[in-house]
Amino acid sequence: MKSIRELYRIGTGPSSSHTMGPRNAAEQFRNRHPEAKSFQVTLYGSLAATGKGHLTDTAILDTLEPVAPTEIIWEPRTFLPFHPNGMLFKAFDAEGNMLDKWTVFSVGGGALAEDGGCSNPSPDIYPMTTMTEILRWCKKTGRSYWEYVEQCEGPEIWSYLSEVWKTMKEAVERGIDSEGILPGPLNLQRKAYKYYIRSTGYKDNLRSRGLVFAYALAVSEENAAGGKIVTAPTCGSCGVVPGVLYHLAKSREFSETRMLHALATAGLFGNIVKENASIAGAEVGCQGEVGVACAMASAAACQLFGGSASQIEYAAEMGLEHHLGMTCDPICGLVQIPCIERNAYAAARALDSNIFSTFSDGNHRVSFDKVVQVMKQTGHDLPSLYKETAEGGLAKDFTQME
Repeated sequence: MKSIRELYRIGTGPSSSHTMGPRNAAEQFRNRHPEAKSFQVTLYGSLAATGKGHLTDTAILDTLEPVAPTEIIWEPRTFLPFHPNGMLFKAFDAEGNMLDKWTVFSVGGGALAEDGGCSNPSPDIYPMTTMTEILRWCKKTGRSYWEYVEQCEGPEIWSYLSEVWKTMKEAVERGIDSEGILPGPLNLQRKAYKYYIRSTGYKDNLRSRGLVFAYALAVSEENAAGGKIVTAPTCGSCGVVPGVLYHLAKSREFSETRMLHALATAGLFGNIVKENASIAGAEVGCQGEVGVACAMASAAACQLFGGSASQIEYAAEMGLEHHLGMTCDPICGLVQIPCIERNAYAAARALDSNIFSTFSDGNHRVSFDKVVQVMKQTGHDLPSLYKETAEGGLAKDFTQME
């Protein structure tokens, strides 16, 4: 299992698989062929179906066109066998002779893979890759999930997570202060600042819920506007973890160290899903994005409130279980409707999962690993029109309101 650095990627939105991944691929291909006189990029499946809404073409053209003219070919009906987010890069010389071609896939969270393996693979550093194993280790040694992260990653992980936390907080604060319309044909107004202002007028319980809504909305809106965010585990679900953690940091005054430990634990749970299933909406639907983000935030919140290893695992299990089957059906292919609202609801659900688990003794029948397996199978069983193609569900036959 890879480093959580590959789960928490700092970059710009609106989509980790449709914007970050293609940009990374274009950068790699450009660096291989600085002598090219022209490029051609074919986008397949989900990348082609919703690429314009996700600024896929912009990310690629901004990277390749400074070197040479670039043509984008869209093939939304063609799905390559390895993964729904396929790309074929070609480089040509001045006479039009092909210098090289490269088929690569954007597999979620900004990561790339080639058919049969990762592109530029990094080493596996986690020997235990299921939560059942790690939970058993925690009980045997008396240590916490974050200590397992530190043991595998080394103490330098804390400086990286400090930068992650800083970026998350800045995204919340920018989003809270921003007004206006998000980019795209939906003319969707930002809501975070309204929720923030209105929440201050309520008493404790409703104020708390309104604030976590506002913080999650703020980051999701920043992402939709192409702002700087952290994948947690993806761009489309990037508001859940910072929404919950920012709220708890502000309201409970947890120390910076405790927040970083919570981020490490959240990252470990997200990493388990990435290793054993998928976090790509194009592969398993929104359950792999918002569902996993909810599980991560649930685990982080439970740890902050002193939950045991079993209670933390239970909170994460509930966060994911109750998103099983969630489709990825972005209207107009934009990470706006229903994505932004889902981030806010999942943040609130994460807090509820924490409360529910801490009322228990941590014992439960369905393990986190079992839910991950079910999520993977459910995702594979979903028809492609419910997996980020903007052809089914809420996106089907949508007509913009006049």
